[in-house]
Amino acid sequence: MTGPDPVRSLAKAVEGAGAGVSRAGLIGLSLGVVAAGAAAGVAIERLTVGRAPRRRAREELAAAAPFGSLRGRSRTVAADDGTALYVEVDGPQPSSAPAGPGQHGWFARRPGPAPAPGGAPPAPVDRSRLRPLLTDRAALRPLGFNPVGSGGEPLTVVFCHGYCLNQDSFHFPRAALRGALRLVFWDQRSHGRSERSRSYLAGRPASIDQLGGDLAAVLAAVAPSGPIVLVGHSMGGMTVMALAEQHPELFRERVAGVALIGTTAGDWDSVTFGLPPVGMKLWRRVGPGVVKLLGSQVGLVEATRRLGADFASVFYRRFSFGGKDVDPAVARFAEQLLDSTPIDVVAEFYPAFAAHEKTAALAALSDLPVLVLAGTEDLLTPAAHSEAIARALPDAELVLVPDAGHLVLLERPDEVNRRLAALLCRAAERSGAGPLPQAVRDLAAGPA
Repeated sequence: MTGPDPVRSLAKAVEGAGAGVSRAGLIGLSLGVVAAGAAAGVAIERLTVGRAPRRRAREELAAAAPFGSLRGRSRTVAADDGTALYVEVDGPQPSSAPAGPGQHGWFARRPGPAPAPGGAPPAPVDRSRLRPLLTDRAALRPLGFNPVGSGGEPLTVVFCHGYCLNQDSFHFPRAALRGALRLVFWDQRSHGRSERSRSYLAGRPASIDQLGGDLAAVLAAVAPSGPIVLVGHSMGGMTVMALAEQHPELFRERVAGVALIGTTAGDWDSVTFGLPPVGMKLWRRVGPGVVKLLGSQVGLVEATRRLGADFASVFYRRFSFGGKDVDPAVARFAEQLLDSTPIDVVAEFYPAFAAHEKTAALAALSDLPVLVLAGTEDLLTPAAHSEAIARALPDAELVLVPDAGHLVLLERPDEVNRRLAALLCRAAERSGAGPLPQAVRDLAAGPA
Protein backbone atom coordinates (compact mmCIF):
# COMPACT_ATOMS: atom_id res chain seq x y z
CA MET A 1 0.00 0.00 0.00
CA THR A 2 1.33 3.41 -0.86
CA GLY A 3 0.36 6.90 0.13
CA PRO A 4 -1.18 9.50 -2.15
CA ASP A 5 0.94 11.60 -4.50
CA PRO A 6 1.35 14.52 -2.06
CA VAL A 7 2.85 12.09 0.41
CA ARG A 8 5.27 10.73 -2.13
CA SER A 9 6.40 14.22 -3.08
CA LEU A 10 7.62 14.75 0.48
CA ALA A 11 9.84 11.68 0.55
CA LYS A 12 13.17 13.43 0.18
CA ALA A 13 12.28 16.03 2.75
CA VAL A 14 11.80 13.43 5.46
CA GLU A 15 14.21 10.71 4.39
CA GLY A 16 15.69 9.22 7.51
CA ALA A 17 13.25 10.92 9.86
CA GLY A 18 11.90 7.48 10.69
CA ALA A 19 9.77 6.22 13.45
CA GLY A 20 10.50 3.97 16.36
CA VAL A 21 9.43 1.00 18.21
CA SER A 22 8.85 2.90 21.42
CA ARG A 23 10.01 5.85 23.38
CA ALA A 24 12.19 3.27 25.08
CA GLY A 25 14.35 3.82 22.00
CA LEU A 26 14.75 7.43 23.10
CA ILE A 27 15.03 6.72 26.79
CA GLY A 28 17.23 3.70 27.07
CA LEU A 29 18.40 2.32 23.79
CA SER A 30 19.76 5.71 22.79
CA LEU A 31 21.92 5.68 25.91
CA GLY A 32 23.63 2.48 24.87
CA VAL A 33 23.97 3.54 21.26
CA VAL A 34 25.46 6.90 22.12
CA ALA A 35 27.73 5.26 24.66
CA ALA A 36 28.98 2.97 21.94
CA GLY A 37 29.37 5.86 19.52
CA ALA A 38 26.91 4.51 16.95
CA ALA A 39 25.24 7.01 14.63
CA ALA A 40 26.62 9.96 16.57
CA GLY A 41 27.65 11.89 13.48
CA VAL A 42 24.25 11.41 11.86
CA ALA A 43 22.52 12.55 15.01
CA ILE A 44 24.56 15.75 15.20
CA GLU A 45 23.89 16.52 11.56
CA ARG A 46 20.14 16.11 11.95
CA LEU A 47 20.08 18.22 15.06
CA THR A 48 21.73 21.15 13.34
CA VAL A 49 20.74 21.09 9.67
CA GLY A 50 17.30 21.82 8.21
CA ARG A 51 15.24 21.32 11.37
CA ALA A 52 12.40 23.63 10.31
CA PRO A 53 11.91 22.06 6.84
CA ARG A 54 11.88 18.57 8.36
CA ARG A 55 9.33 19.62 10.95
CA ARG A 56 7.08 21.07 8.27
CA ALA A 57 7.48 17.92 6.19
CA ARG A 58 6.50 15.72 9.12
CA GLU A 59 3.40 17.81 9.71
CA GLU A 60 2.40 17.58 6.05
CA LEU A 61 2.96 13.82 6.01
CA ALA A 62 0.83 13.41 9.11
CA ALA A 63 -1.98 15.38 7.49
CA ALA A 64 -1.84 13.61 4.12
CA ALA A 65 -1.32 9.94 5.02
CA PRO A 66 -4.43 7.76 5.57
CA PHE A 67 -2.75 5.33 7.94
CA GLY A 68 -4.58 4.65 11.18
CA SER A 69 -7.84 6.09 9.88
CA LEU A 70 -9.82 2.82 9.80
CA ARG A 71 -12.41 2.49 12.54
CA GLY A 72 -14.91 -0.15 13.63
CA ARG A 73 -17.78 -0.49 16.07
CA SER A 74 -16.40 0.58 19.43
CA ARG A 75 -17.09 -0.57 22.96
CA THR A 76 -15.26 -0.95 26.24
CA VAL A 77 -14.59 -4.13 28.18
CA ALA A 78 -13.85 -4.19 31.90
CA ALA A 79 -10.67 -6.00 32.91
CA ASP A 80 -10.51 -7.90 36.19
CA ASP A 81 -9.38 -4.78 38.07
CA GLY A 82 -12.04 -2.61 36.44
CA THR A 83 -9.71 -1.01 33.88
CA ALA A 84 -11.73 -0.07 30.78
CA LEU A 85 -10.21 -1.67 27.67
CA TYR A 86 -11.07 -0.04 24.34
CA VAL A 87 -12.17 -2.48 21.62
CA GLU A 88 -13.25 -2.11 17.99
CA VAL A 89 -14.96 -4.78 15.87
CA ASP A 90 -15.13 -4.95 12.08
CA GLY A 91 -17.58 -7.33 10.43
CA PRO A 92 -20.77 -9.10 11.56
CA GLN A 93 -21.71 -10.08 15.09
CA PRO A 94 -21.49 -13.84 15.83
CA SER A 95 -24.76 -15.38 14.70
CA SER A 96 -25.33 -17.25 17.96
CA ALA A 97 -24.12 -14.56 20.32
CA PRO A 98 -26.56 -12.57 22.42
CA ALA A 99 -27.08 -9.03 21.21
CA GLY A 100 -25.65 -7.48 24.35
CA PRO A 101 -26.31 -6.77 28.03
CA GLY A 102 -29.79 -7.54 29.19
CA GLN A 103 -30.12 -10.69 27.04
CA HIS A 104 -29.97 -14.32 28.12
CA GLY A 105 -27.00 -16.30 29.40
CA TRP A 106 -23.74 -14.92 30.64
CA PHE A 107 -24.25 -11.55 28.89
CA ALA A 108 -27.10 -10.79 31.27
CA ARG A 109 -24.57 -10.76 34.09
CA ARG A 110 -21.83 -8.83 32.26
CA PRO A 111 -21.21 -5.14 32.89
CA GLY A 112 -22.10 -2.95 29.95
CA PRO A 113 -19.85 -0.42 28.23
CA ALA A 114 -17.92 1.92 30.47
CA PRO A 115 -19.88 5.04 31.35
CA ALA A 116 -18.94 8.50 30.13
CA PRO A 117 -16.18 10.35 32.02
CA GLY A 118 -17.42 11.32 35.44
CA GLY A 119 -19.74 8.33 35.74
CA ALA A 120 -19.35 5.23 37.88
CA PRO A 121 -16.38 3.00 36.98
CA PRO A 122 -17.06 -0.25 35.14
CA ALA A 123 -17.48 -3.25 37.39
CA PRO A 124 -14.67 -5.83 37.42
CA VAL A 125 -15.08 -9.11 35.60
CA ASP A 126 -16.24 -12.07 37.68
CA ARG A 127 -13.36 -14.47 36.94
CA SER A 128 -15.34 -17.48 38.20
CA ARG A 129 -17.67 -17.07 35.21
CA LEU A 130 -14.93 -16.31 32.72
CA ARG A 131 -13.18 -19.70 32.66
CA PRO A 132 -16.22 -21.86 31.83
CA LEU A 133 -17.33 -19.31 29.27
CA LEU A 134 -14.02 -19.58 27.46
CA THR A 135 -13.03 -23.18 27.84
CA ASP A 136 -15.61 -25.71 28.99
CA ARG A 137 -17.39 -27.48 26.13
CA ALA A 138 -20.42 -28.39 28.25
CA ALA A 139 -20.79 -24.79 29.38
CA LEU A 140 -20.35 -23.42 25.88
CA ARG A 141 -23.12 -25.28 24.09
CA PRO A 142 -26.08 -24.13 26.23
CA LEU A 143 -25.05 -20.54 25.56
CA GLY A 144 -24.83 -21.12 21.83
CA PHE A 145 -21.04 -21.40 21.56
CA ASN A 146 -19.42 -23.53 18.88
CA PRO A 147 -16.06 -25.05 19.85
CA VAL A 148 -13.47 -25.61 17.14
CA GLY A 149 -14.42 -28.46 14.85
CA SER A 150 -18.16 -28.10 15.36
CA GLY A 151 -18.61 -25.77 12.39
CA GLY A 152 -21.36 -23.26 11.87
CA GLU A 153 -19.56 -19.97 12.47
CA PRO A 154 -16.86 -18.08 10.58
CA LEU A 155 -13.49 -17.17 11.98
CA THR A 156 -12.99 -14.20 14.26
CA VAL A 157 -9.47 -12.74 14.05
CA VAL A 158 -8.24 -10.94 17.19
CA PHE A 159 -5.24 -8.59 16.94
CA CYS A 160 -2.99 -7.81 19.94
CA HIS A 161 -0.57 -4.90 19.46
CA GLY A 162 2.91 -4.27 20.79
CA TYR A 163 4.60 -2.16 23.45
CA CYS A 164 4.03 1.59 23.11
CA LEU A 165 1.79 1.08 20.07
CA ASN A 166 -1.97 0.72 19.74
CA GLN A 167 -4.46 -1.14 17.57
CA ASP A 168 -3.81 1.20 14.63
CA SER A 169 -0.41 -0.48 14.15
CA PHE A 170 -2.41 -3.22 12.36
CA HIS A 171 -3.56 -0.75 9.70
CA PHE A 172 -2.34 -2.84 6.75
CA PRO A 173 -3.87 -6.23 7.68
CA ARG A 174 -7.01 -4.40 8.73
CA ALA A 175 -7.25 -2.75 5.32
CA ALA A 176 -6.51 -6.03 3.52
CA LEU A 177 -9.01 -8.19 5.44
CA ARG A 178 -11.73 -5.65 6.11
CA GLY A 179 -15.11 -6.75 4.82
CA ALA A 180 -13.99 -10.35 4.41
CA LEU A 181 -13.86 -11.52 8.05
CA ARG A 182 -14.87 -10.54 11.55
CA LEU A 183 -11.91 -8.63 12.99
CA VAL A 184 -11.35 -7.56 16.60
CA PHE A 185 -8.82 -4.88 17.58
CA TRP A 186 -8.14 -3.68 21.10
CA ASP A 187 -5.79 -1.33 22.92
CA GLN A 188 -3.83 -2.94 25.71
CA ARG A 189 -4.24 -1.36 29.13
CA SER A 190 -2.60 2.07 29.45
CA HIS A 191 -2.15 2.18 25.66
CA GLY A 192 -4.15 3.93 22.97
CA ARG A 193 -7.74 4.66 23.98
CA SER A 194 -7.80 2.19 26.87
CA GLU A 195 -7.85 3.45 30.43
CA ARG A 196 -4.64 3.75 32.43
CA SER A 197 -4.17 0.54 34.41
CA ARG A 198 -6.03 0.91 37.69
CA SER A 199 -4.02 -1.78 39.43
CA TYR A 200 -0.75 -0.11 38.45
CA LEU A 201 -1.95 3.23 39.77
CA ALA A 202 -2.84 1.39 42.98
CA GLY A 203 0.72 0.09 43.30
CA ARG A 204 0.64 -3.31 41.56
CA PRO A 205 3.45 -3.78 39.02
CA ALA A 206 2.48 -4.36 35.41
CA SER A 207 2.90 -7.90 34.10
CA ILE A 208 2.45 -9.87 30.92
CA ASP A 209 0.23 -12.27 32.88
CA GLN A 210 -2.17 -9.42 33.53
CA LEU A 211 -2.31 -8.72 29.79
CA GLY A 212 -3.23 -12.35 29.20
CA GLY A 213 -6.15 -11.91 31.57
CA ASP A 214 -7.18 -8.77 29.70
CA LEU A 215 -7.24 -10.71 26.42
CA ALA A 216 -9.45 -13.36 28.04
CA ALA A 217 -11.90 -10.64 29.08
CA VAL A 218 -11.95 -9.19 25.56
CA LEU A 219 -12.63 -12.61 24.01
CA ALA A 220 -15.44 -13.33 26.46
CA ALA A 221 -17.07 -9.99 25.71
CA VAL A 222 -16.79 -9.63 21.93
CA ALA A 223 -15.85 -13.06 20.56
CA PRO A 224 -17.90 -15.42 22.74
CA SER A 225 -18.57 -18.05 20.08
CA GLY A 226 -16.99 -19.77 17.13
CA PRO A 227 -13.36 -20.32 16.16
CA ILE A 228 -10.81 -17.58 16.76
CA VAL A 229 -7.38 -16.77 15.36
CA LEU A 230 -5.05 -14.79 17.62
CA VAL A 231 -2.51 -12.42 16.05
CA GLY A 232 0.11 -10.91 18.36
CA HIS A 233 2.95 -8.53 17.55
CA SER A 234 5.80 -8.02 20.03
CA MET A 235 4.19 -7.54 23.47
CA GLY A 236 0.93 -8.70 21.87
CA GLY A 237 2.54 -12.06 21.11
CA MET A 238 3.59 -12.30 24.75
CA THR A 239 -0.02 -11.56 25.70
CA VAL A 240 -1.18 -14.52 23.59
CA MET A 241 1.37 -16.77 25.32
CA ALA A 242 0.14 -15.62 28.74
CA LEU A 243 -3.41 -16.48 27.71
CA ALA A 244 -2.21 -19.93 26.60
CA GLU A 245 -0.65 -20.50 30.01
CA GLN A 246 -3.78 -19.38 31.85
CA HIS A 247 -6.37 -21.04 29.59
CA PRO A 248 -4.85 -23.99 27.71
CA GLU A 249 -8.34 -25.45 27.33
CA LEU A 250 -9.32 -22.44 25.24
CA PHE A 251 -6.61 -23.35 22.74
CA ARG A 252 -8.00 -26.87 22.50
CA GLU A 253 -11.64 -25.81 22.26
CA ARG A 254 -11.81 -22.60 20.26
CA VAL A 255 -8.47 -21.28 19.01
CA ALA A 256 -8.04 -22.28 15.37
CA GLY A 257 -4.70 -20.59 14.66
CA VAL A 258 -2.06 -18.24 16.08
CA ALA A 259 0.35 -15.72 14.54
CA LEU A 260 3.35 -14.60 16.59
CA ILE A 261 5.06 -11.63 14.91
CA GLY A 262 8.34 -10.14 16.13
CA THR A 263 8.01 -11.52 19.63
CA THR A 264 9.79 -13.65 22.20
CA ALA A 265 8.88 -16.44 24.61
CA GLY A 266 11.50 -15.32 27.13
CA ASP A 267 15.20 -14.69 27.74
CA TRP A 268 14.70 -10.97 27.22
CA ASP A 269 17.89 -10.18 29.11
CA SER A 270 19.92 -11.76 26.32
CA VAL A 271 18.80 -9.11 23.80
CA THR A 272 21.70 -6.78 22.95
CA PHE A 273 19.72 -4.24 20.86
CA GLY A 274 22.50 -4.50 18.29
CA LEU A 275 24.95 -2.76 20.62
CA PRO A 276 28.60 -3.65 21.10
CA PRO A 277 29.46 -5.30 24.42
CA VAL A 278 30.50 -2.05 26.13
CA GLY A 279 27.23 -0.34 25.25
CA MET A 280 25.13 -3.29 26.33
CA LYS A 281 27.02 -3.66 29.58
CA LEU A 282 26.36 -0.01 30.36
CA TRP A 283 22.70 -0.27 29.51
CA ARG A 284 22.15 -3.35 31.65
CA ARG A 285 23.70 -1.57 34.59
CA VAL A 286 21.91 1.78 34.38
CA GLY A 287 19.04 1.38 31.89
CA PRO A 288 16.24 0.13 34.17
CA GLY A 289 17.00 2.90 36.64
CA VAL A 290 16.98 5.51 33.88
CA VAL A 291 13.58 4.32 32.64
CA LYS A 292 12.16 4.39 36.15
CA LEU A 293 13.57 7.87 36.82
CA LEU A 294 12.21 9.34 33.60
CA GLY A 295 8.86 7.70 34.26
CA SER A 296 8.67 9.68 37.49
CA GLN A 297 9.37 12.96 35.67
CA VAL A 298 6.45 12.94 33.27
CA GLY A 299 5.97 16.69 33.06
CA LEU A 300 9.62 17.42 32.37
CA VAL A 301 10.05 14.64 29.82
CA GLU A 302 6.87 15.41 27.89
CA ALA A 303 7.63 19.14 27.87
CA THR A 304 11.02 18.55 26.28
CA ARG A 305 9.99 15.74 23.94
CA ARG A 306 9.46 17.95 20.90
CA LEU A 307 12.86 19.53 21.34
CA GLY A 308 14.45 16.10 20.93
CA ALA A 309 12.33 14.95 17.99
CA ASP A 310 15.13 15.15 15.45
CA PHE A 311 17.57 13.37 17.71
CA ALA A 312 14.99 10.70 18.58
CA SER A 313 14.28 10.04 14.91
CA VAL A 314 17.77 8.56 14.51
CA PHE A 315 16.98 5.91 17.09
CA TYR A 316 13.42 5.45 15.94
CA ARG A 317 14.59 4.37 12.53
CA ARG A 318 17.41 2.23 13.84
CA PHE A 319 15.24 0.21 16.21
CA SER A 320 12.10 0.00 14.05
CA PHE A 321 13.08 -0.71 10.48
CA GLY A 322 15.72 -2.88 8.88
CA GLY A 323 15.88 -1.29 5.43
CA LYS A 324 16.40 2.21 4.11
CA ASP A 325 13.50 2.18 1.67
CA VAL A 326 10.66 2.63 4.18
CA ASP A 327 7.86 4.84 2.88
CA PRO A 328 8.32 8.19 4.70
CA ALA A 329 4.57 8.33 5.31
CA VAL A 330 4.71 4.94 7.03
CA ALA A 331 7.70 6.07 9.09
CA ARG A 332 5.83 9.18 10.17
CA PHE A 333 2.77 7.09 11.05
CA ALA A 334 4.87 4.87 13.30
CA GLU A 335 6.41 7.92 14.93
CA GLN A 336 2.93 9.23 15.72
CA LEU A 337 1.91 5.90 17.24
CA LEU A 338 4.91 5.79 19.49
CA ASP A 339 4.95 9.43 20.47
CA SER A 340 1.38 9.08 21.72
CA THR A 341 2.55 6.78 24.53
CA PRO A 342 3.36 8.80 27.70
CA ILE A 343 6.75 8.26 29.29
CA ASP A 344 5.23 6.85 32.49
CA VAL A 345 3.53 4.10 30.45
CA VAL A 346 6.92 3.26 28.92
CA ALA A 347 8.28 2.94 32.45
CA GLU A 348 5.24 0.99 33.61
CA PHE A 349 5.75 -1.95 31.26
CA TYR A 350 9.51 -2.03 30.68
CA PRO A 351 10.31 -4.15 33.79
CA ALA A 352 7.68 -6.73 32.77
CA PHE A 353 9.73 -8.01 29.85
CA ALA A 354 12.59 -9.33 31.97
CA ALA A 355 10.06 -11.42 33.95
CA HIS A 356 8.38 -12.81 30.81
CA GLU A 357 9.10 -16.54 30.39
CA LYS A 358 6.45 -18.49 28.53
CA THR A 359 8.34 -21.19 26.62
CA ALA A 360 6.43 -23.92 28.46
CA ALA A 361 3.11 -22.26 27.58
CA LEU A 362 3.82 -22.78 23.88
CA ALA A 363 2.81 -26.43 24.33
CA ALA A 364 -0.82 -25.27 24.21
CA LEU A 365 -0.21 -24.21 20.59
CA SER A 366 1.46 -27.42 19.45
CA ASP A 367 -1.55 -28.85 17.59
CA LEU A 368 -2.58 -25.57 15.95
CA PRO A 369 -1.65 -23.85 12.70
CA VAL A 370 0.94 -21.33 13.87
CA LEU A 371 2.79 -18.61 11.97
CA VAL A 372 6.04 -17.37 13.52
CA LEU A 373 7.30 -14.33 11.63
CA ALA A 374 10.12 -11.86 12.24
CA GLY A 375 12.42 -9.48 10.40
CA THR A 376 16.02 -10.57 10.09
CA GLU A 377 17.18 -7.11 11.25
CA ASP A 378 14.92 -6.91 14.30
CA LEU A 379 17.03 -5.46 17.12
CA LEU A 380 14.37 -5.61 19.85
CA THR A 381 13.08 -9.17 19.50
CA PRO A 382 15.79 -10.66 17.28
CA ALA A 383 14.98 -13.36 14.75
CA ALA A 384 16.79 -15.88 16.96
CA HIS A 385 13.89 -15.59 19.41
CA SER A 386 11.40 -16.48 16.69
CA GLU A 387 13.62 -19.41 15.71
CA ALA A 388 13.52 -20.56 19.35
CA ILE A 389 9.71 -20.42 19.30
CA ALA A 390 9.70 -22.44 16.08
CA ARG A 391 11.93 -25.08 17.67
CA ALA A 392 9.39 -25.42 20.46
CA LEU A 393 6.64 -25.69 17.81
CA PRO A 394 8.19 -27.82 15.06
CA ASP A 395 4.98 -27.82 13.00
CA ALA A 396 4.79 -24.02 12.93
CA GLU A 397 5.57 -22.04 9.81
CA LEU A 398 8.69 -19.94 10.41
CA VAL A 399 9.09 -16.89 8.17
CA LEU A 400 12.12 -14.61 8.45
CA VAL A 401 11.63 -11.51 6.31
CA PRO A 402 14.98 -10.33 4.89
CA ASP A 403 16.19 -6.84 5.79
CA ALA A 404 13.10 -6.03 7.90
CA GLY A 405 13.08 -4.70 11.44
CA HIS A 406 10.83 -4.90 14.47
CA LEU A 407 7.94 -3.09 12.80
CA VAL A 408 7.88 -5.64 10.01
CA LEU A 409 4.08 -5.38 9.75
CA LEU A 410 4.53 -1.74 8.65
CA GLU A 411 7.77 -2.18 6.75
CA ARG A 412 6.75 -5.25 4.69
CA PRO A 413 2.94 -5.24 4.80
CA ASP A 414 2.44 -7.22 1.59
CA GLU A 415 4.50 -10.15 2.85
CA VAL A 416 2.95 -10.07 6.31
CA ASN A 417 -0.58 -9.87 4.91
CA ARG A 418 0.05 -12.77 2.53
CA ARG A 419 1.36 -14.99 5.32
CA LEU A 420 -1.51 -14.04 7.61
CA ALA A 421 -4.06 -14.85 4.90
CA ALA A 422 -2.44 -18.25 4.37
CA LEU A 423 -2.66 -18.91 8.13
CA LEU A 424 -6.34 -17.97 8.09
CA CYS A 425 -6.96 -20.46 5.30
CA ARG A 426 -5.33 -23.23 7.32
CA ALA A 427 -7.25 -22.21 10.44
CA ALA A 428 -10.56 -22.18 8.60
CA GLU A 429 -9.93 -25.67 7.29
CA ARG A 430 -9.01 -26.95 10.74
CA SER A 431 -11.99 -25.36 12.47
CA GLY A 432 -14.57 -26.44 9.94
CA ALA A 433 -15.55 -22.84 9.36
CA GLY A 434 -15.80 -23.44 5.64
CA PRO A 435 -14.00 -21.73 2.76
CA LEU A 436 -12.93 -18.17 3.36
CA PRO A 437 -14.00 -15.36 1.02
CA GLN A 438 -12.23 -15.36 -2.31
CA ALA A 439 -10.43 -12.14 -1.46
CA VAL A 440 -8.67 -13.83 1.46
CA ARG A 441 -7.74 -16.86 -0.64
CA ASP A 442 -6.40 -14.60 -3.38
CA LEU A 443 -4.33 -12.72 -0.82
CA ALA A 444 -2.92 -15.97 0.51
CA ALA A 445 -1.98 -17.08 -3.01
CA GLY A 446 0.06 -13.92 -3.52
CA PRO A 447 0.86 -12.25 -6.86
CA ALA A 448 0.05 -14.28 -9.93
